[in-house]
Amino acid sequence: MKVKNRKRTKRSSVKKTVWFSAYAVLVVVMCLGIPAFAAATATDPLTVVNNLSAFVFALIRAIGIILLGWGIVQVGLSLQSHDPSQRSNGFLTLAGGIIITFAKEILTLITGTP
Repeated sequence: MKVKNRKRTKRSSVKKTVWFSAYAVLVVVMCLGIPAFAAATATDPLTVVNNLSAFVFALIRAIGIILLGWGIVQVGLSLQSHDPSQRSNGFLTLAGGIIITFAKEILTLITGTP
């Protein structure tokens, strides 16, 4: 008889936990829900595309700066340990970071568009 009561109370506590969790999520969603209003100036499709392009190039620039920093670290470590293969990898990473960092300017120079 006690085993059935224990199972029943265990199921009951699981149900209570599930219902409380669902209620807590609902309360958080209702309290923290913030409406998003579209900008009135973004009616032109080209403005949206230009903003997206600027955002993507900013992400690419951030990745390039990270690679640039990692290349500097690799070159410094290779000079400390006198490892020529690590030094060449460091310089390649450094060059790649510079190219990625200035990708937008390079594309502008190639295409000739402002």
